[in-house]
Amino acid sequence: SEVPYIGSRISLISKSEIRYEGTLYTINTQESTVALQHVRSFGTEGRRADGPQIQPSQEVYEYIIFRGADIKDLNVMGGGAPQQAAQPPAPAPA
Repeated sequence: SEVPYIGSRISLISKSEIRYEGTLYTINTQESTVALQHVRSFGTEGRRADGPQIQPSQEVYEYIIFRGADIKDLNVMGGGAPQQAAQPPAPAPA
């Protein structure tokens, strides 16, 4: 069965307060991981109360796999192809 939100734009904040944005590629429930595709890091954006702030990166990562235990917050920003129910085949032209 299709996983909802695959292909949607995701904003994810790690436990180390770094925000990432990417396209939801897959969710592995057995390994408790979330994989994002075409990912950018926006750094800590002032969220880190103690320790140095992490600066944003211009680099776009092809894929990043996050362990569920490392995710503080995850939001669906929208986009992606909506999951559609299977449609009956079109009739053959006469």
